Amino acid sequence: MDVEQWTGQKAAWLQEAFDMTQEEFAGRLGVSVRSVANWHASPNMIPQRETQRILDTAYERAGDAVRRRFIHLSRIAVPQPEAQALRVAIAVVRRGGDVLLVCRQDGDDISWQFPAGIVKPGGSAPKVAVRETLDETGVHCMVREHLGERLHPVTRALCSYFTCDYVHGEAINGDSSENVAVTWAPIAELSRYIPADRIYPPILDALEATV
Repeated sequence: MDVEQWTGQKAAWLQEAFDMTQEEFAGRLGVSVRSVANWHASPNMIPQRETQRILDTAYERAGDAVRRRFIHLSRIAVPQPEAQALRVAIAVVRRGGDVLLVCRQDGDDISWQFPAGIVKPGGSAPKVAVRETLDETGVHCMVREHLGERLHPVTRALCSYFTCDYVHGEAINGDSSENVAVTWAPIAELSRYIPADRIYPPILDALEATV
């Protein structure tokens, strides 16, 4: 069985076929544990091209027993009812006249975004915003204000937005499996990175950005 395109669900099946924990599977693939957790949380997501190649290699090098278990899991899968909207915490971290952004790549497309992380059921969105910012960028921050929530017009995820104060740390790419770059973008030039019509309006108000 060849996998034409990996999804979060198929990657989770491969982990189960290997009979590994998320930490063990992440170590085998050379990706972050957060990436593996995201596959479980977002079964319909399409991993980046490089991650697709990593999963292809893992599957090709797996033994016959692992492949048989993977095929079995894919065949017995029962369609699940539509799940509750995925909840995401988004951190808008300001340092002087700059705001922290990460650059993600999906195939040939790249997009600049604010640091974000999935909030598990019962989890704390403010804590996720702070933790994911640190994991993705190496920047320590603290939540100042909850700006509100919306159902994202593209991803359909339920997004919770937080303005955050910079505490310390240099901006680095802490998760190369998900991001291609990290930067402090001038607030006055934010629309060069993210089209103004895609930014949650309260963010612009909070940053007092000129777009």
